[in-house]
Order: sequence, then C-alpha cells, then structure tokens
Amino acid sequence: MFLRSLKGGMIIFIFLLLSPDLHACEACNRIFLDGLLAEDKFNSLASKELRASIAAQSSKGESPAKWVNDVLAMNDLTVADIDPKALSEILSNHPEAVSSIASANPPASTGIQGLQFDDVIRRDNNLPIPATSFVPQDTKADKHIRLTLEEGDTYIGNGVIYKGFTVNNRIPGPTVTVQEGDVVSLTFVNEGNITHGASVHAVYSQTSKYLGKIAPGDSGTVVFQANTPGVYMYHCAPGGHAIPMHIIFGQYGMIVVEPKKKFELERILNKKPDIEINLVQHEYYASGKDAVDGQGKPMYTAFNGKLFRYVEEPIVGKPGDYVRINFLNVGPNLVSTFHIVGIVWDYAYWQGNPENRFTGGQSVTAGPSDSWTIEFRIPPDEGSYLMLSHAVGSTDRGALGLLVCDPEADTPKKILAEGIAYSEEEMEEFRAKAIRTITPFGLGSPDVEVPVVYDSSTKEVIVRIIGNSFHPKVLQVAPGTTIKWINEDVFTYMEGEFSGIHNVVVRDGPEIFYSNLLAHAESFEKTMDEGGEYTYICTPHPYMEGKIIVKGAPPEKQAKVYSSAGPVDTTFYHWSILVLAALALVVSIYSLARKTELLTR
Repeated sequence: MFLRSLKGGMIIFIFLLLSPDLHACEACNRIFLDGLLAEDKFNSLASKELRASIAAQSSKGESPAKWVNDVLAMNDLTVADIDPKALSEILSNHPEAVSSIASANPPASTGIQGLQFDDVIRRDNNLPIPATSFVPQDTKADKHIRLTLEEGDTYIGNGVIYKGFTVNNRIPGPTVTVQEGDVVSLTFVNEGNITHGASVHAVYSQTSKYLGKIAPGDSGTVVFQANTPGVYMYHCAPGGHAIPMHIIFGQYGMIVVEPKKKFELERILNKKPDIEINLVQHEYYASGKDAVDGQGKPMYTAFNGKLFRYVEEPIVGKPGDYVRINFLNVGPNLVSTFHIVGIVWDYAYWQGNPENRFTGGQSVTAGPSDSWTIEFRIPPDEGSYLMLSHAVGSTDRGALGLLVCDPEADTPKKILAEGIAYSEEEMEEFRAKAIRTITPFGLGSPDVEVPVVYDSSTKEVIVRIIGNSFHPKVLQVAPGTTIKWINEDVFTYMEGEFSGIHNVVVRDGPEIFYSNLLAHAESFEKTMDEGGEYTYICTPHPYMEGKIIVKGAPPEKQAKVYSSAGPVDTTFYHWSILVLAALALVVSIYSLARKTELLTR
C-alpha cells in the first residue's frame, strides 16, 4: 500500500534524494497507473483510453488478462480494477482468457484455427516458400551470438563526441552474419543502467517476448531458424514509446542471412566477390525534437559510424574487381537514394534476397529499415568513384565515401557495417580534444546548447517535452518568470513501459522542486524567483536533462531574445538606431560639405 499512499511526485523526489544516480524504474510506471485510477483522473479521456489499451494488450503469447495481472499487479489489482467493463469485454473477445485467469501457465499447444502448433509446423515445412523462423527454444543452435547493450559515448569524427546508447560500445553495432537454414541462438546482455531490449528483423516469429524489456544486469535469448535470406536490421526494443527513442539514440546494426542460392553476378563470373562491403547509413541527432519533427533534422549522417569515414579511409579495389554491397538504411528518418558516381549496377536485389532481382540501375531507394544487395564490376579506369545518397542533404552532413580503382589494390577484402570500437584510452584522448559534444536527450556542449534568452518583459515561458527531450534544453530568464512544462509526447502506453510519461525534477540548483508524472498535454508550472542555475532531469528517463539560468535582464548585445508572451517591445531600440543613423548622416553631409568647400578654395 506504500506506493498508493503517497503522491507520485513526492515518491520520485524521495527516490532522487536517496539516489543521485537514480535509474529509470518500474516504480514510475506503477505510480503513473496509480494516477490513472485516482478519483480526479479516473473519468478523464486520457485515463479511459490508457486503461482500455492496457486491458487490451497481451504478452508472452498469453491472454490480455494474464499480462495485466502479471505486469500491473500492484496491491492485488486486476483487469476489473483498471476498468470494470474491461474484464467482460476481454472474456467475450478472448475465451482463452478464462483458463489463463485460473492458471498462470496455459497449455503451450493451444491452437490457431483448430490446428496444434506441430500441425502448423508440418504444414509450413511442405509449402513451396520458406518456413517461419519458429523453433522450440531448447533447439540445439548452429551459431551462438552474444551482443551487449549499454549507454555511453563514442567518437564520430570531425572533432565530435556523440553521447547515446550503443551495442558492444559502438554505433552501429557489430555486423551479424549467418547462413540460410542456420539455427541461431542470439543473446542480448544489458550492461547499461536502464531497461533495454531487442527486435531482430531477420526473425520470422516472436522476439519481444524473449528479448523485450531486459532489465539492467539481465539478458534475453531467442533461438530461431534463419530461413529467409536477406539484409536485415536489428535494434533496441524495450517496449512502448522507448523503442523509437532507443533507435534514435543509436542502438542498431545489420544482420545478414547469406543465401544458399548464388547471386546472379556470382553465377556468371563463377567466383565470390573480390570486395564485399556491408554499409549502414544512419543519422545523429542533437535534439529529441529534431528527431521526431517531420522527417527528422539530423545534425550529422554517416556510413558505418563515422563522418566521411570512407573519404578518410577509401575502399580500394583493382580494375575488374567484382564488388557486392549489402546496403541498409537504418534511418531512423531520412530516405536514401544510394548511388556510386560512375557505376551502373549489374544487378540489385531488394532486401538482399536473390529472388528479388533487378537488372541495371543508377541508384536504389531505401527508406528506414529498407535494404539492398548491389553487384557490379569496377571499370578498367583508375580513379575515385564517389559513394553517396543522391538525397544530397544527407551527403553534405557526413554520409559520403570513396571506392578507388588502383591496380595495386590488395583484394579480396570485406568491410563490416559497424562503428569503430575505441579503447578507453582512445576515448579519453577524444574527450580531451573534442570540439563538440552532441546528444539527443541530454545537454551537449555549449556551442550546441545555446541558451534561448528571454528578457524581463516575458512573464511566462513554455518548455515542451517532446522526443524524450526538453525543448528548449537551456533557458535564460529573469527572476519572477514562470516556466511551464508541457508533455507533448503522445505515445504513453503499450507493453514494456509507459515511457511517454515524464516529469521535472531539479537535481542541482538554488531551489529543489519537482512535478508529478505528466501524461500527454499535461503541464507543470513553476515561478523562478531565486537567481542561479538549475539543472533538472526526468525521473523515468534520467538521461533527459535541461537547464534554466535565472538572472537579471540580458545584455543588449545578446544574440537571441525570445518571448512566449508576444514580441518584445523594441520601440526604444528602433528609435535609438534611427537617431544614431540620422546623426551619422548629418556628420557625413557636414564632412562632405567641408571637403567641397576646401576643394573650391
């Protein structure tokens, strides 16, 4: 009864005081649920819709009622406690829920349209298309793969440090290669401080129930059979709103299922590629708002982790070399039209499957998670062949490389689609020498997080919480200004976590204050009376960080002055400029007259 006996904001505030390095926790989700059940919110539209969504969801192949009882069991809550109508609706729509309420372990062989699981497997094995990836989880694997998930920073080139989430301490994560038909045991280990998870696009079966919502220090494993060849994406997937956020932050990579069937150029030339390039195009953001607005506004783009990586280290081949590129655009937002200047494809295969063959072509178009396998020969003409997206805005920001034709090249060679794994000593040097740090959700270097300045005429300033980020991240206001935080994140539910909920908790500053948990469009206000600097976070997402600077009216030379209460009254400044301009004109006319007089003497 403890959690239900205190205000959510007070609980979080106490947690924060007890643990300055507080990590996101299940308590925040349960406090939020408690708020949905409170009298003042129970009949609100948001509460009704969220409770209906909770009641309708299922997990681990079991009934919605079972999931709610497992995940949201708090003080003996049931589906009926969440919504009195929900239980009867679930029972009418999901008859299997009756047995799951009585038993925590419904029979694993529950059928689909009257078929048992083994009947479905037998049927699929006799179809003229690949079987799904499903195998019993105790099946002996041909390959065992282990990946780690963590929070950290990495060097992305041009003097820039990126703070985000990583896979095996790099962005993108390691390239995973398996063969068609392999039974694969894929394990993700959470070595970070917040909940992570994984989605593996090469798996034609459940992944979330095995790999979703992996707690710090824990791991998840899925065993699957790689039956459909292709070039796929894997990424972090802790559940709910957190899935796109963790992709934005950098947790993704390429998995290649190599086909049994030969690609066409390999068949014609009767040999393996001389150069195999695995290439991921991706984006780096300096603001959560930039990541979720429109089609995204990345600060940088890259091939395989580093800005202009293959300009600095060109990929070199000989005239006539057979080149195969596995290309994946992980996005998360921009469309790529991948092109190599001076090259016409011999063949291109959509999603990397040899059955999806196209002949010729100047480019391939790939939205986020789209992939291609491309084959061509290096012409017998020395020089550099430029690799880029012909959506040239992203090219200008770092996604650019060189394929160089040199008769002295050393081939065969293979390029992996993964970021560079730096040692801690190397990272210490990069941190010491870096000229810029960016991060979507926290505070980057001062040249990136330029304060938005309001003068003393501004009475209220709005900070929007969007894309797991405060916007603007840094404010400068005069004493007596009211700050109003509004949660603009819409995706407040789904299994995994209520990760679209946010709050405001000051960690450092002249005055400590905090808000309750805020759902979509809810707000919190605070009048800033005491001067000084305030650094604050969101408790469910402690990587989110903002800053408020409270001091007197800014100097007249400040570059940026904004006002949420309407335009600043600049009449005085306008008249001052006009008077000075008139005075300068008079002086100029007088000087000209004097010169004319002297010349005519």
